[in-house]
Amino acid sequence: MQDKKVTAFIEPPKKNPLFLKIGIYISNKVTKKDLLVPKLLAWYPKVAVSSAILESMVAHGKGDLNKRILKLVRIQASLSVSCPFCIDMNSSEYEGEGVTKQELHCITGKLNMDDVPTFTIKEKLAMEYTKLISQTPIKIPKEFMEKIKLNFTEREIVIIASTAAQVNYWARLIQALGVPPAGFSDKCDI
Repeated sequence: MQDKKVTAFIEPPKKNPLFLKIGIYISNKVTKKDLLVPKLLAWYPKVAVSSAILESMVAHGKGDLNKRILKLVRIQASLSVSCPFCIDMNSSEYEGEGVTKQELHCITGKLNMDDVPTFTIKEKLAMEYTKLISQTPIKIPKEFMEKIKLNFTEREIVIIASTAAQVNYWARLIQALGVPPAGFSDKCDI
């Protein structure tokens, strides 16, 4: 039996304007993958360009917030919205940001957060905040926000919220177009 190639709901356009070809090239260079998403967005160049700007402006840990918290937020948001592409992309190379397999299992719900002593208070709060941001409807208790404000600066709160929202944006768009995982990892520990 022959394997059937998994594709998106639609095919990319046959021709793209030069500026989108350059954007697709840059996306592939940065991710080291021939991604389908930018090709599909070429159907509507305004969303391709605005999505590229959004992606280029998100926090990456250099003077924003530590990379480990950002990785945990991205993994948590990906899982919260059940996006296979996002889970594949955001959980790949988790060890590189100091996330252990035990911590990964905790994020997936296989372990209780209190059973994993390696998470800091800030990390636990950031992941809980991400869960709240990623649910529909969004309901964030005032008491919880008080805890967030005690542990993070206003700038850090915006970074966490915008990082979780960015993953939510991509998850909704990617799933709406039926884009399968891109194979960022050759194994899935989640």
